Amino acid sequence: MSPELWFVLIGLLLIAMAVSGSLLKRLPLTSGMFYLFIGVLMGPLVLGAIDIQPMENSAILERVTEVLVIISLFSAGLKLRLPLRDRLWWLPVRLASISMVITVGLIALVGVTLLGLPLGAAILLGAVLAPTDPVLASDVQVEHPDDRDRLRFGLTGEASLNDGTAFPFVMLGLGLLGLHDLGAFGWRWVAVDLIWAVLAGLGVGALAGTLVGKLVLYLRREHREAVGLDDFLGLGLIALSYGVALLLHAYGFLAVFAAGLALRRIERHSAEQNPQAEEAEVPDAVRFASAAQVNEEIATDRDSAPAYMAQALLGFSEQLERIGIVGVVLVLGATLSPDDLRPQALWFIPLLLLVIRPLAVLIGLLGQPASRLQRGLTAWFGIRGVGSVYYLMYAVEHGVPDSQAGLLISLTLLTIATSIVIHGISVTPLMRVYGDRASRRPES
Repeated sequence: MSPELWFVLIGLLLIAMAVSGSLLKRLPLTSGMFYLFIGVLMGPLVLGAIDIQPMENSAILERVTEVLVIISLFSAGLKLRLPLRDRLWWLPVRLASISMVITVGLIALVGVTLLGLPLGAAILLGAVLAPTDPVLASDVQVEHPDDRDRLRFGLTGEASLNDGTAFPFVMLGLGLLGLHDLGAFGWRWVAVDLIWAVLAGLGVGALAGTLVGKLVLYLRREHREAVGLDDFLGLGLIALSYGVALLLHAYGFLAVFAAGLALRRIERHSAEQNPQAEEAEVPDAVRFASAAQVNEEIATDRDSAPAYMAQALLGFSEQLERIGIVGVVLVLGATLSPDDLRPQALWFIPLLLLVIRPLAVLIGLLGQPASRLQRGLTAWFGIRGVGSVYYLMYAVEHGVPDSQAGLLISLTLLTIATSIVIHGISVTPLMRVYGDRASRRPES
């Protein structure tokens, strides 16, 4: 398809979503479903106007999905305002660790015994499909930074953390395929890919977010400088934390998430020291702040400056995230071809979504104070999406054999498409039921 037609298609999609956004919120539909439908319609499965080959375009797809994921993770970090000492954090931590490991292990078992994959490729398939998605799961994420709802907080935190904790298993799978150095008896994988990369990624992000945040606030409060251009600040912090983490061979996904958390931590500490600086005190116009609209008095006020900065960065990153979803999900639909419709998907996808995910969640949440409904919805809303595409393309770029890569691509793309549809259809009615029950019996 020519560049001119691409512009027309994207323009029509954006306008259509702008005028129909309120309608979609009332229907069992999501914007992701709409973009996916257009992509499938334009792709090889229907009209054939767009022909995107994942193997041939793996480098481009890897970079595009990489950018969207890091923006989404930064946004997720800004959304989670609860201090790390809060016991509610145990929910996402357990989901992103215990449930993650169980999911990878069960998928790998299925891959070896039922799909005939070598162990390395089976673990790689598990690592690609285990992470839930922070990009497409916005309908089940926290509604505001102080949201303490166990379901929403758990799903938001899980989707943010497991995009980083899946990386060690990607490297393990590549290592077992001979495409990455694991070291003698796996020492390098444990020391570097598991321990160092995770801890260093979190540390880099926390340090970058704290230093940059405090510097900007100091300049604004003391010198009334560095005002405006919060979009550049957000992009700069994302790029800085991600780039430094990669230079140190750490996981950049965890770094940008930690950077968002660090900025929110600065705002929360300021609010605790100055009760009058609660985020609710900041005008709603802050959500749409830009270089031409910045209210200098609010941005430089000692009490409101932290909340202003956090909210402005969150609003900007969410806008970028919504724009990115259009292109990525459209391309995802357009990559599906008749060759991807493999018979294995007929039983593999239901097994993953209806058996493996619920089992992993139930084990991961053992002993946690969550209701049956919360456990059930957590098990159901294991939405797969952009993060899985990134890991898949990352693996392809690192030389996974074509015979194995073809099956991995087919199962991954069909799983994501299925997840977008079935979770998109169910999210509105299920979350409405959940909201009604929560309003009748509020949690402490």
